[in-house]
Amino acid sequence: MIIWGVLGACLAVAGVVVLFAVGAGALTQAPAAHSSTGLWTRAVDKLRGTNPRTWVFLLVAVVLAGGAALWTGWPVMVVIMPVAVIGIPALLRAPPARDIELLESLDRWVRGLAATMGAGRSIADAVRASARNPPERLKDTLIRMVQRLDDRWSAPAAFLRMADELDSPDADAVLASLILATQRGGQGAVTTLAALADSIQERLKVMREIEAERAKPRYVVRQVTLITVVVLGAALVFGRDFFRPYGTPTGQAVLIALVALYAGSLLQLKRMTIPRHRARILRSQA
Repeated sequence: MIIWGVLGACLAVAGVVVLFAVGAGALTQAPAAHSSTGLWTRAVDKLRGTNPRTWVFLLVAVVLAGGAALWTGWPVMVVIMPVAVIGIPALLRAPPARDIELLESLDRWVRGLAATMGAGRSIADAVRASARNPPERLKDTLIRMVQRLDDRWSAPAAFLRMADELDSPDADAVLASLILATQRGGQGAVTTLAALADSIQERLKVMREIEAERAKPRYVVRQVTLITVVVLGAALVFGRDFFRPYGTPTGQAVLIALVALYAGSLLQLKRMTIPRHRARILRSQA
């Protein structure tokens, strides 16, 4: 009865957290567009920007932590359960393939420019035309690019600012070629863009192969982690005498150290699968 009472209390606390989150707009509103200086206002802005899925995981972690701590009698479960529910999935999740997404958008954009310029348009006119049906990843950047051209920016200066906004070595290579083409008056630009599109395709192929290789160890670790959690959970339920030493203060310290080591190894694995930062080749003087 005591266990059920405490579990009910945990659910009540979780309900209060949900009501506070809804009241603050964390689950129903987008992040605030303005910046604040007050500590409380910044905290509320942070809550509003929290993904609803994160709130669900947080509430599940709160309930499981309270229930596990009471059932096992291990206070350390209050720390371990949130790490298991929120931290480990985050460490095992594949990082977003932003470089591949950007390259795919650049490939589509460059091929569209080449097709438009093949009809006799200048580079600036081709860029304006491309902004009418742009790749989603480049939509806002191309709109600002056209606005600069309409404000009488030179094409090289506008391309340099676009490169700063995209902040990618791959985008720098594409925009550097366009800058050189504009400085030559557009001569040979269609041939340059066609060669550039082929180069992007080759790089995309290599990057997809690299990403597939990086995904293999993540998949293996996910399987090992799942099996470990299932086996340990079953052993904790059906063979609690085996875990009795962890109920002592020393055992609690050992348990938290083992969990920290495992989480640290997952963090190291995640860092190893993140692409290395590459230096850019274009910088505007603004």
